[in-house]
Amino acid sequence: MENVIINFHKEYIIDLTRNEKVTFIRFLSLYLGSSFILLVLLSLLYYQNEKTLHLDLEKTKMENISSQLSSKIIFAHMMDGKLEIENYLKMPQYKIAFYDKNKQKILGDFNGDVKLEKGFYQNDNKYILVDNSTFGHLGIFYTVIKNKQVFKLIEDIKKRVLLIFLMIYSLISFIAYFLAKLFIKPIQNEREKLNNFIKDTTHELNTPISAILMSSESDNLTKKQLERVKLAVHRISEIYSDLTYVFLEEKDENRVLHELELKALIEEQLKYFEVIALKRKITIHTELEEFNYKIDKNDFIRLFNNILSNAIKYNKKEGEVFITLKGSTLSIKDTGIGIENKKIDDIFSRYYRATKEQGGFGIGLNIVQNICKTYNIIFNVDSQIKVGTTFTFTF
Repeated sequence: MENVIINFHKEYIIDLTRNEKVTFIRFLSLYLGSSFILLVLLSLLYYQNEKTLHLDLEKTKMENISSQLSSKIIFAHMMDGKLEIENYLKMPQYKIAFYDKNKQKILGDFNGDVKLEKGFYQNDNKYILVDNSTFGHLGIFYTVIKNKQVFKLIEDIKKRVLLIFLMIYSLISFIAYFLAKLFIKPIQNEREKLNNFIKDTTHELNTPISAILMSSESDNLTKKQLERVKLAVHRISEIYSDLTYVFLEEKDENRVLHELELKALIEEQLKYFEVIALKRKITIHTELEEFNYKIDKNDFIRLFNNILSNAIKYNKKEGEVFITLKGSTLSIKDTGIGIENKKIDDIFSRYYRATKEQGGFGIGLNIVQNICKTYNIIFNVDSQIKVGTTFTFTF
């Protein structure tokens, strides 16, 4: 499983460009670095808190034992009885010793030098409590209790904290990797869209340019060749117009608004599509009423031409296109391949193409949408797969 993840990681990194790799690594480093520092601080705080808690607990236990021993010593001395502390000396966790006023050991089960000053302190790997509350009864001036296990307990806490740290950091690293992928994904998508756009644009330009070059090889052009050249030049002009609109982002001050007679303008544009329609054996039906609308001429031509061009391009052979202008509504209906309902919302996104059956580079409908927003034109799309698509515009 680990090898699969590593191989997937390598393949994913290879698919990235140099700048994407740099962005990916920087994001991952920043995320993991900041998470590491924060996790280290939290782990240290947790460790110190647990260590202090356990030391305080052990200190309290040792103080209770010392207090019980002092009480027994004082009681035995005052009652002149037997000192019964065998059970305390047999406690597995503690070693206990008693010292006189000269700091000489009287009784106990451990050897070695100890600092006979009242308090709780660490000596090597042991924690020691020194108490002098016996006040010299039975000749005992110091009670020393040594804890044999508290250091091991603290080491266990340290190991547990380290294990939890590694588990959480591993989880964070796993999450960080996929977050970095999500972070870089939009950049990848835009890069892929741009690459596809460049390829599609090159392809779109290649067709009309090739037609012009082939036709220009002859000294005397036939009518068919002239039509081919005219069609190719018109296509190049459309591509140039669309690219200019998208990338140079025409400003409002460049627009010239006129009260245009849309019927006459539509009929004028239909002349440019006659050759294309004839070539694909598409029949165009029109039902146009006179209607005036205040709009920039070039904007309306872009809107109309993009929709009609798609109606012809994505139509079936010997299909039909119906153009209707009634009142303030323009409708363009085709008998083409149709659009899936789930893709209708996406077709207006820049560079998006719902199908690869025909040429194009996915900016035409984005331009249409922008023009509709500029002039508050209400538009609607109704489509059925293998039946056709209808674009309706209400001015």
